[in-house]
Amino acid sequence: MHDVTIWQALLVGLWAGIAAIDQFNGLTHIHRPIVTGAVIGIILGQPTTGIITGGTLELVWAGMVPLAGAQPPNVVIGGVIGTLFAILSGLSPTTAVGVAVPFSVAVQALITLLFTGMAPVAHAMDVAGLNGDTKRLDWMAWIEPAILFVGFFIMGFLPALFGQNVITPVVKSIPRWILGGFQAAGGIMPAVGFGMLLKIMWKIEYAPFFVAGFIAAAYLHMEILPIALLAAAFAAYDYFANQNRKSSGGGGGQTVPAGPTTDDDEEDYSNGI
Repeated sequence: MHDVTIWQALLVGLWAGIAAIDQFNGLTHIHRPIVTGAVIGIILGQPTTGIITGGTLELVWAGMVPLAGAQPPNVVIGGVIGTLFAILSGLSPTTAVGVAVPFSVAVQALITLLFTGMAPVAHAMDVAGLNGDTKRLDWMAWIEPAILFVGFFIMGFLPALFGQNVITPVVKSIPRWILGGFQAAGGIMPAVGFGMLLKIMWKIEYAPFFVAGFIAAAYLHMEILPIALLAAAFAAYDYFANQNRKSSGGGGGQTVPAGPTTDDDEEDYSNGI
């Protein structure tokens, strides 16, 4: 059992609140699980477990892209709860993923209700803007971030503070076959998330790189870091080669006349990236 002090719990809650605001208002991507897992791991004195769990959770949410009203399970709570479960109860990262996702789904439902309830506030802000009441407009703009911060602070603080007395006994009382199910689901979900991301980004021109990466991992047994560095090198080469072709007018020294949009141009705007 990992003991958590009140100061550590406060820091976890503070980070959860900041991450919630970043997700909906800042979008610097510090709310992603790979960052949240590392930060919570450092706060609780187990950075390695935090980074591994955060990286596993990041793969789950890699392909879960929000589209208008269709929102995926909340990524912030997934990162916070998943990392806390892994550290406080000693669960494996894959099992922690299976445990964290139901919490994420429930919190996203609450956020949907919150944003629905904020509709009258948005209308009131429109009226204030039309009337030139900038002071009223300013303080009303802080209502939603304040609610998000307080709510996520509580959802991060309480599990961190009382988790050592609640999470561990609960986990120990769960039958092994259920934990095995969580572990199996947690092992599958990163692959599903990455598959969703690949579906968004996929073009037939990328197939050789996909095959090369598969061979490097499955047959050459290369680690992820050198594979990623090789991929970055290929991407940089392709980028600069395309830039040179564009600057030279396609290699023929002539300016290419403007024409209708090609399929490739349309794909650049429709592939979601």
